[in-house]
Amino acid sequence: QVQLVESGGGSVQAGGSLRLSCAASGYTVGRYCMAWFRQGPGKGREGVARISGSAGSPVSIYRDSVKGRFTLSRDKEKNTLYLQMDSLKPDDTAIYYCAAAARSGCYGPLSDTGPYDYWGQGIQVTVSS
Repeated sequence: QVQLVESGGGSVQAGGSLRLSCAASGYTVGRYCMAWFRQGPGKGREGVARISGSAGSPVSIYRDSVKGRFTLSRDKEKNTLYLQMDSLKPDDTAIYYCAAAARSGCYGPLSDTGPYDYWGQGIQVTVSS
């Protein structure tokens, strides 16, 4: 019913850039809280960034380790959420997941997976030193 499909991952050298895309179907990007999570080798799933929905002006929150390097955006015409990742570091290596909630607001800790009802399949990002 609701599908989230990530694309844009791959392998880059440290300092490089990637833009992840999350194309949604059966779901309206811009109406609800959406987020990116990641899970690195030997690590649990952690929140990367999130953006609130249409209840008010969009509010974005970023994990401290990616602030100034990653940027969330969305294209409502394409119904797609993006994560622009610049100045990538080896520690950014992980499987990245797009997540979508059923509410417009984003609440709770950034790494809390509880608010998100829908998930993409995940996409690999590998950053070499």
